[in-house]
Amino acid sequence: MSHSYKDLIVWQKAVSMVTEVYRATRSFPREETYGLTSQLRRSAVSVASNIAEGQGRISKPEFRQFLGMARGSSVEMETQIVIAGSLGYISHEIADRLAAKSGEVSRLLHGLMQSLQPRVVLEPGTRNRKPETLSSLRC
Repeated sequence: MSHSYKDLIVWQKAVSMVTEVYRATRSFPREETYGLTSQLRRSAVSVASNIAEGQGRISKPEFRQFLGMARGSSVEMETQIVIAGSLGYISHEIADRLAAKSGEVSRLLHGLMQSLQPRVVLEPGTRNRKPETLSSLRC
């Protein structure tokens, strides 16, 4: 595992995504300041923040849990981008660019979560057996 969340490519890309979201939401209507603008910004910030907080945790399962929350925030953000595009608050070009960034972050999060998944070590000759049958082999 990396020593700092700042070393994680997924965190760096998430922070870049936050910057783009803030730029894109500057032109949202004033009446959305406490609505979609705030919600979209908070979900984007939540992605990067959960990655950082998870990295600061003691165990891999805790880190995975926070990465899962970051993925959830990323999907939430994608939904809000679709809504903003449907309302005409952002162009399709900007919506597509933000959705692509969010998708990339989600894929990186998935890969990092997979790398933190506990590994099942099979004994030689047990490759195709179900895990629950392995305990009977150790008798």
